[in-house]
Amino acid sequence: MVDHVGYMQRALDLARKALDQDEFPVGCVVVHEDAVIAHGARKNTRGDTPSELDHAEMIALRRLESLEATVDRGRITLYSTLEPCLMCYGALLISGIGTLVYAYEDAMGGGAACDRTQLPTLYRDNPMDVVPGVCRAESLALFKAFFSRPHIQYWRDSLLARYTLAQPDSYL
Repeated sequence: MVDHVGYMQRALDLARKALDQDEFPVGCVVVHEDAVIAHGARKNTRGDTPSELDHAEMIALRRLESLEATVDRGRITLYSTLEPCLMCYGALLISGIGTLVYAYEDAMGGGAACDRTQLPTLYRDNPMDVVPGVCRAESLALFKAFFSRPHIQYWRDSLLARYTLAQPDSYL
């Protein structure tokens, strides 16, 4: 049996480190045959012009591509503390990742809930499994902490911020 909670805890550790640096708290680990082979954490969300390219999943995928060994991508599980956006979700599909496990739903920009049958063949034909809500409470707590910091402006008044801050503490 796969230890989704254990691997998600490793992604949450990366998200906590990002939060400690006032970055958007997304962490990601890539697992193949019970080993973490790549990882990433969100960066470059601070400042006046935050980057929308340095997502944890994209960083992890770049690291995966830099590995010398070839692995069966269909046997890879990617763990993310936030539901991947459309950019990241599309990259996961194109990369042939077999399973996506995420903690907290992205009410504003999550791509995992899209109807793949309506997408072009490149995206539609990947049989990726999606497992939502693993360690949701821990991830929600990180996002609540992020959006509660008065000096952080990234997505400050967004739908995701409002949705997150309105979540009942009973989830925590």
